[in-house]
Amino acid sequence: MARIPVTKTPKVYVGGQFIRSESGRVFPVREAGSGKREAGKGEAALLGNIPQCTRKDLRNAVEAAAKAGPDWAHRTPYNRGQILYRFGEMLESRSAEMADALVISGASTKAAAAKEVTAAVDRLIYYAGWADKYEQVLGNTNPVAGPFFNFTVAEPMGIIGIVADDAFPLLGLLSQIAPVIVSGNVCVCLASEKYPYPAIVLGELLAVSDLPGGVVNLLTGFRKELVPTFATHTHIRGVSAVVNQDEKKQLQLGAAESIKRVRARKRDEKLDWTGEKAQSVYEIRDFVEFKTTWHPIGA
Repeated sequence: MARIPVTKTPKVYVGGQFIRSESGRVFPVREAGSGKREAGKGEAALLGNIPQCTRKDLRNAVEAAAKAGPDWAHRTPYNRGQILYRFGEMLESRSAEMADALVISGASTKAAAAKEVTAAVDRLIYYAGWADKYEQVLGNTNPVAGPFFNFTVAEPMGIIGIVADDAFPLLGLLSQIAPVIVSGNVCVCLASEKYPYPAIVLGELLAVSDLPGGVVNLLTGFRKELVPTFATHTHIRGVSAVVNQDEKKQLQLGAAESIKRVRARKRDEKLDWTGEKAQSVYEIRDFVEFKTTWHPIGA
């Protein structure tokens, strides 16, 4: 008797747990380039029913991030660097599985997928190295007319919303996540709408890394439903998004009302996430707050 394989039930990763959408809604994602067809149908084989997350799911993810935020922000920069490095180690150890996820979902060819996973690992290690160094570059000692030391220090903002692009659904997403969390922020991410499956596999990897639950929260679903809530949710302090012109306007209007910082890249411009310009200490700067402290000389 032929064995019936146990198929995966895709779930999103929120607050350190795997959940379905509170609405119960899903949307199908089919295998690309496999040649498999469902019996009696001309459609490609079903890869999985991906959760179609709602605004309520986004609000729940923000609550999970808020609980994880203080502990993550108070960890030493050295410790955050260690954890991010460990995240890179875990991705390296499961690089074949992640590359398969990119290929089977249709996001990439086999050769390009291998390069994307390698670049994603390198991107995590790059930002892990900045964990205990970015403050020396971004901060400053300010000259003042008086018997005081005056310092400008960089502090995390809190909860950052991330809206990923369809291009490079793994590398692009991690290139937005890593500079946000390395400084002590936590994030709520909307994965690629067209290629959500790699983010599902990434969530499974996050669960076995040392990153505390709630620091990175991954949602899947439709941009038109969730981008407005990213824009207006008052507990989201900043948004890093790859959006079209209408979505950018929506984010900026919502941000003006809810007082948040927005870093919007244009979807129409094909971003080179593999290039050197895609990583920089100034990517970290975009989502830290600068505060000034005074200390009497000799105190």
